[in-house]
Amino acid sequence: MTEKPRLLQIGEVTGRMAARLESRFAVVRLPAGPERAAFLAAAGAGIVAVVTDGHLGVPPEVMAALPDLKVIASCGVGYDAIDAAAAAARGILVAHTPDVLNDEVADTAILLWLAVSRRLIPADRWVRSGDWERTGAFPLTRSVRGRTAGILGMGRIGQTIARRAEAFGARILYHSRGPKDVPHGFVADPVALARASDVLFCIVPGGAATRHLVDAAVIDALGPEGILINVARGAVVDEAALVAALAAGRLGGAGLDVFEAEPRVPDALRRMDNVVLTPHVGSATVETRTAMGDLVCDNLERFLADGTVLTPVPECRHLVPG
Repeated sequence: MTEKPRLLQIGEVTGRMAARLESRFAVVRLPAGPERAAFLAAAGAGIVAVVTDGHLGVPPEVMAALPDLKVIASCGVGYDAIDAAAAAARGILVAHTPDVLNDEVADTAILLWLAVSRRLIPADRWVRSGDWERTGAFPLTRSVRGRTAGILGMGRIGQTIARRAEAFGARILYHSRGPKDVPHGFVADPVALARASDVLFCIVPGGAATRHLVDAAVIDALGPEGILINVARGAVVDEAALVAALAAGRLGGAGLDVFEAEPRVPDALRRMDNVVLTPHVGSATVETRTAMGDLVCDNLERFLADGTVLTPVPECRHLVPG
């Protein structure tokens, strides 16, 4: 019997993924803590594939300890926790899971916008606490109809958010690295985009190039009636500047699915009624996570079949013929 190729699993996978991976690979799990270095020294050679996710990625010391590595399959569209350029330089293919999570993340972004604007969480608490019976009607909230929605990052998910927002009569503006072939107004810099927007959706990739792209200047430009929605990466927003602006009333509200040091969240944000917080669940439905896991496995099966992957990251596209 032909020996199965060896695969390193970083983090958890679903039972469905595990069954598919184990049918094609000899799967070993990366240990945590002090055992890791000894494991890599003893077992790193011979590992040809890695499965990981967008949060754990592949630490540089792990990649360096895998001399025979040929493919990394990440469950997630973001891959800033993987040095894709370094992988490509070694001829290692990196695959991610774009498109299959566009709708879910866009829905989460719109959900956060609605929840902040209509003060859904305080209204729920108003009913549960008995305040409705004791003190009467809940205070009026703000409509989402006819607003100007700024989208920071007009990629696949950004375009999906735009279509969702248009259903509420929104005018769409956007900023990205350059103009896109979309029927929306391009704005040359994030500050100008924020100044023109009632709600600013952040959906740019993570990494050094976008760290604190939404800084104090952008937040102040959004203004005391503005709402910031972040479903990208926590580090895209200067969290300290965000907290300061919310506390001072210089920003109207925020809906946050991601945080700079998650799962740690500043206590100040937890205490604010004009902020809605979710635990990085943008794509976290059974249906979408199943589709993401299937694509991870499909990428690896394609690699075994012909040495390519279905959805390479941009840095590795030159490694896939055609």
